[in-house]
Amino acid sequence: MIAVDTNILLYAHREESPWHEAATARLTEAARQPWGLPWPCVHEFLAIATHPRIFDPPSPLAEALGAVVSWTAFPTTVLLAEVDGYAEVLAEVLRDSKVVGPRVHDARIAALCRQHAIEELWTADRDFSRFRGLTVRNPLR
Repeated sequence: MIAVDTNILLYAHREESPWHEAATARLTEAARQPWGLPWPCVHEFLAIATHPRIFDPPSPLAEALGAVVSWTAFPTTVLLAEVDGYAEVLAEVLRDSKVVGPRVHDARIAALCRQHAIEELWTADRDFSRFRGLTVRNPLR
C-alpha cells in the first residue's frame, strides 16, 4: 500500500499549481487500490491550504474540508492514525534518523507508515529519505 504526503494533496487541490494535473492524476491512480492518508498530512493540508500568508487567496475552509471529504470518501482510503505501540515505533524512528525539532513532524508520518506497513510514501519532499525502511517516491517525475 502507498501513502500520500501533504504536498501531493496540496498540488492536487490548488489548481494554480504547476503540478496540479499530475498530482490529481496520481491521486486518482492511488485511489484505485487501498491507499494510506496519514492524519498528520490531513491536518497539515488544512493548515497550509487555508493560510493567507501562503496562498493569495487561501482556500476557503469549506473548500479545503470538501477536498478532505472527497479523499476520505473513496472506499479504498485508509486513514493512518496512531494505534497501540505507536510510541515505541516513533521513538525508534526518531533514534534511527536522529531527527529533532521541526522534523519530528516528518518522523511522525514515517512512524505511521511503518506502523501501518506502508510500502511506499508518495511525496515531493526529499527530507523523507532520512527514514530507514521507508521507500519514498516522487510520483510527479
